[in-house]
Amino acid sequence: MLKNFLHKKNTKKIPRNYMDAVILHNPKYNWKENDEGIAVIDVINKGPHHRFAQKFFGKPKVSHISLDKYGSVLWKAIDGHNTVYDIVNIMKTTFPDEEERMLDRVINFMHTLQVNGFVMLKHQQE
Repeated sequence: MLKNFLHKKNTKKIPRNYMDAVILHNPKYNWKENDEGIAVIDVINKGPHHRFAQKFFGKPKVSHISLDKYGSVLWKAIDGHNTVYDIVNIMKTTFPDEEERMLDRVINFMHTLQVNGFVMLKHQQE
């Protein structure tokens, strides 16, 4: 029995570390930086409900979502090379008075961005 166990290939997947993940902007969304250094993400409002609201209520075809100062620094740090760990350190350096809460702040904001499809995770090859 022990011999069989030792020769079996271990098929259990080990979860990857979130801090090692590289974050990428979703290319579906354009963004720019305004004069104050704030990141502004453009979201195209499409679908039947949006078309109805655009036609009858004058709603815009594109919404411009302005991030706050924290979100803007984080958004601009997402460059396709920085890991979550790197981004947390950038945020701690930029906002040293918030250092002890920064990990939670970054993880929560990254989760919100990911759930809403603004960013994607890319795990580095081992």
